[in-house]
Amino acid sequence: MTQAMFLVLVVEDDAGIRGVLRTLLESRQYRVVEAENAARSAIEARTHRPDLAIVDLGLPDRSGLSVIREIRSYSSMPILVLSARTMEADKVAALDAGADDYVTKPFSAPELLARVRAALRRNVRGGDVAPTLAIGTATVDFARRLVTGPAGPVHLTPLEFRLLECLARGAGMIVTQAQLVREVWGPDRPGDSRGLRTYVRLLRQKIEPNPDHPTFIVTEAGVGYRLRLEDPAAPPAS
Repeated sequence: MTQAMFLVLVVEDDAGIRGVLRTLLESRQYRVVEAENAARSAIEARTHRPDLAIVDLGLPDRSGLSVIREIRSYSSMPILVLSARTMEADKVAALDAGADDYVTKPFSAPELLARVRAALRRNVRGGDVAPTLAIGTATVDFARRLVTGPAGPVHLTPLEFRLLECLARGAGMIVTQAQLVREVWGPDRPGDSRGLRTYVRLLRQKIEPNPDHPTFIVTEAGVGYRLRLEDPAAPPAS
């Protein structure tokens, strides 16, 4: 499916920001429909059935969280929050309401476009893990459960591999601490954030080119982690 076939709903009360988003998205051949408030978003979402929604939390008639919950009640479309709210509690609330990702204002155009691509890619795949994945200089073969780096095979323990696999299922987007702990360790250790941090550190030491300054397995403070598929220092695809 080409980008021109994807329709993006932008729910934003600031006309200037809506204009910037429309220009940015249309420059990459996405189609765009706009809504300036929550009431209008409900009409546009049900009328046009977009492939992805970008939602601001601070809408004039009601909270963007209610927009997310309403969309989630009938659709699994990816929802990306774009908000000036930077508190961890706001991010957690948005993700708990059903958002797939969270971007803060002011935003980087290449980063926002990368998040849009990641959300759409995941939705098309249905959340499945790609058979192989390149992470920096390492290549992961999920079918054969092999990781190869510049110096040859990289040994991952079964738990490290499960953690990497869970991150890969949500590649490009935030995966919450609670989700990682539940899927990697099971439901009997819901609050084991210390164990999670330990294994993320171990995984970075084996995967990242520079583990002290991770590029691909990045922390979303107070929320979770994100596996980047694209190096943010690399030029954006045309």
